[in-house]
Amino acid sequence: MDTLLRQSLFWDCNLETLDIEKHKRQIIVRVLERGTLDDWQTIKELYGKETILQEALQARSLDKYALAFCSGYFDVPKEKFRCYSLIQYQKKHWNY
Repeated sequence: MDTLLRQSLFWDCNLETLDIEKHKRQIIVRVLERGTLDDWQTIKELYGKETILQEALQARSLDKYALAFCSGYFDVPKEKFRCYSLIQYQKKHWNY
């Protein structure tokens, strides 16, 4: 695992126990939110676009930039992403 993606992306994980298939959603979301273009190319080669799309659609959280990127790249409306509907239910702080 450590030779495929930057270790700094997974500072909070034990890389020895991080399984590429078992933890693919966690890996994909982390790369979408914090990865570089090289990391993006790596997960495209590793998982393929269809798997990335399916995992992104089911992710409980994506930051607004990753959500906008996925929506535009895959040509899927933001409303189709699970994280988008979950964001709508979260209470927000007052906007002064």
